[in-house]
Amino acid sequence: RGITFRDRHLMLNLRTLLPHSKPESKMEKKDPLVVINEICEMKNCNKCLYFENKKRKDLYLWASNVPNGPSVKFLVLAGSSQFQGAAMLTRSHTMEELKMTGNCLKGARPLLSFDKAFTENPFAKLMKELLSQIFGTPRYHPKSQPFVDHVFTFSLLDHRIWFRNYQIVEETGALVEIGPRFVLNPIKVFEGSFGGAVIFS
Repeated sequence: RGITFRDRHLMLNLRTLLPHSKPESKMEKKDPLVVINEICEMKNCNKCLYFENKKRKDLYLWASNVPNGPSVKFLVLAGSSQFQGAAMLTRSHTMEELKMTGNCLKGARPLLSFDKAFTENPFAKLMKELLSQIFGTPRYHPKSQPFVDHVFTFSLLDHRIWFRNYQIVEETGALVEIGPRFVLNPIKVFEGSFGGAVIFS
C-alpha cells in the first residue's frame, strides 16, 4: 500500500524466493488492516507478509499468522552497523542492485539458518517460529522443486534481524550471496493478526 518503485522490487524479489506465496494487491487505502485476514482466507493462506509504505518514505513489513495471530510489525531499516567484521550497507538492497554472482533455481527450497540469539528470549523465539513458517517452503508444494540449493540466514544483532540469501555451490559446499539483503527492526508484536493486544514493543 503506497509502496515505492524500489520497495516494490524488494517485494517482488521475496515473491520470487517463496514459490508457495500467493500475490494479492486488491486492497483499498481506506480499508483497515484486519481486512487482510479475509483476503488470506479467500486465498486459502494461513501466513501473510504485508508491505506498507508511510509517506513514500518509511517501509513497514507485517508478518502475521492468520487468522488468530500473533503478528509482528517491522520497520525495513535504513541503518548501518558492523556485522561479522564487515560494514553493512545502509538500506535494503534488491537482487538487481546488488548484481551478486550467486544464483538459485526458481522454485528450489531453501534451508533456514537462525543464529543462537533467537533462543535467548521469548520474543526472539516467537519471531523465529513465525519467520520459519513463512519463509520455509512446504515439502512437496506443487510449485516447489524437490531439492535445496540456497540458504536464508537470519541473524539477530542490535535488536534487528539481518536477512541474507546464499547459493550453496554444489561442487564445494561454499556459500555465494545472491540477494536481496535487508534489515528488519521489530516495532511491535501483537497478540492477534494485524491487531489485538500489544505483547511486545
